[in-house]
Amino acid sequence: MLVCNRVSFAYPKQSPAVDDVSLTIGAGEYVAVVGRNGSGKTTLTRLIMSLIKPSQGEITFDGSSTRPYTPADMARHAGYVFQNPARQMFHDTVLAEAAYGPLQLGFSGQEALGRAGAALLRVGLAGQEKAYPAALSKGQKQCLAVASALAMEPRLLILDEPTSGQDARDKAAFMDMLEQLQQAGLAILLITHDMNLLAERVPRTIVMAGGKVYDGATAELFQQPMVAEWGLTPPAPVYISRQLAPYGIGLATATDELVNALKMRERGGLDG
Repeated sequence: MLVCNRVSFAYPKQSPAVDDVSLTIGAGEYVAVVGRNGSGKTTLTRLIMSLIKPSQGEITFDGSSTRPYTPADMARHAGYVFQNPARQMFHDTVLAEAAYGPLQLGFSGQEALGRAGAALLRVGLAGQEKAYPAALSKGQKQCLAVASALAMEPRLLILDEPTSGQDARDKAAFMDMLEQLQQAGLAILLITHDMNLLAERVPRTIVMAGGKVYDGATAELFQQPMVAEWGLTPPAPVYISRQLAPYGIGLATATDELVNALKMRERGGLDG
């Protein structure tokens, strides 16, 4: 679906923000992009959305180069959700906000409202159509931003730190919603600094550090010797399981995995 082939980009008078990066995101994949601030994560997503163009390399979507695409063209294929959803909201009602994108793509008012209503249902905002977007909770605003993207029926959804500022309950509900969208066939590219969320929710991780330095299973990420140098702090289960290694506890990347290992140890399962 989406292919970046040796893509580089540098802002004027600066070192490359993205340097010779190659990656592929297939239909329905769930992928995270992580790295310290300034590692090129946001620049990569701006390149994918055609907000800026590569200085070298090529980005293709379904085999077609995106170089001639405008951001509006790319919005038909990929939706983008900002870290601060309020930056995307300009209308007086939730329904009007969700319908704005399809209207800009040339759909009739009736078609746009139909798409918007269906998108609001998918993110759990059905019944909130007449609500004022600014009055929504942070979690609801993020869901509305997702609905606004879904109304344009993209095949890829890009989210920049979408759970920032949410409490644990809203964060869990939001991530459950993303998993449901991914299971329905939507590809998701998630930018996050939350290592616990990463380890427990996302199967594949790309690490940016002056270029792409790791691309593989999240479960194997924290076994890499360069993790600290990449600016990543292992999630709590990794730290705890390493401290318990002398007692026969293997490396655990997620809380459930650690709990299960401890239960097995308590039952004597690890002692044979």
